[in-house]
Amino acid sequence: MFTFLARRLLSTIPVLLVVAVLVFLMLRLTPGDPAAVLAGDAATTEQIAQIRKTLGLDRSIVEQFVIWFGHLMTGDLGQSYYYKTDVTTLIGQRLEPTLSLALITITIAVAVAVPLGVLAAWRFGGWLDRGLMGFSVLGFSVPVFVLAYLLIWLVSLRLGWLPVQGYQRFADGVGPWLKHLTLPAITLSVIYIALIARVTRASVLETLGEDYIRTARAKGLPEVRVLMRHALTNAAVPIATVIGIGIALLIGGVVVTESVYAIPGLGRLTVDAVLARDFPTIQGVILLFSFVYVAINLLVDLSYVFFDPRIRY
Repeated sequence: MFTFLARRLLSTIPVLLVVAVLVFLMLRLTPGDPAAVLAGDAATTEQIAQIRKTLGLDRSIVEQFVIWFGHLMTGDLGQSYYYKTDVTTLIGQRLEPTLSLALITITIAVAVAVPLGVLAAWRFGGWLDRGLMGFSVLGFSVPVFVLAYLLIWLVSLRLGWLPVQGYQRFADGVGPWLKHLTLPAITLSVIYIALIARVTRASVLETLGEDYIRTARAKGLPEVRVLMRHALTNAAVPIATVIGIGIALLIGGVVVTESVYAIPGLGRLTVDAVLARDFPTIQGVILLFSFVYVAINLLVDLSYVFFDPRIRY
């Protein structure tokens, strides 16, 4: 186990290095000049050139990369062009909203999707099974921003149950914190409920056809115990995999959801940084997202050992 863990941790280093190089090159080679954005529409050519020199953008791409990578090796992500502050500090300030939204979203998705998937497999071919399949198709088909605006219109504007936009920090109280995150979390969780429920249904349905399930029922075990203790436990590996994939996919969903609901998290920061051509901020956020993605995959791989003792690393 320790050897596997060490090998996987070491393998993340070249992955992050490749991501760093690709992100750096893509940002520099795409159209758009950060100096022109910062200078404004009324700036002269000389003023833009001066800003480029101040930011170090007048140097060659190779020289810029060597300087940035050298700072990165010391843990310095650079200073934001637009916000005029360290990227590390900026990410730290925006981390709580994104982390809160992601945790609530995945909690809702797992708590709803896994029982739904088990029940649909248990009642295969029934109305619940057909309803889940229809919901899965709908959940994958409707874009996140469309669902967000529909829920805002219905829940916030028509019924007045929840705030339209904004965020309250956890330190200001659990009630306001949950009140502002409930609607965004429901919006973001729909697609993951559809994904996890469908995989859970397929995995449990396959397990229910095994001989040990028939043996458990023949012994007179309660159906709930058969489903939860025998069927779900033995179907847990693919379910854990899709939950891990869902957490990783939250990165893309958070960007859209935070923009619609005006949540000051990393997703909203990414959008603002892209619009402002803020290279250091974009690079820092993408590197953080890449690290989280790799870490989640590692945790999912390790979870296989607990769900299936036959798996050994």
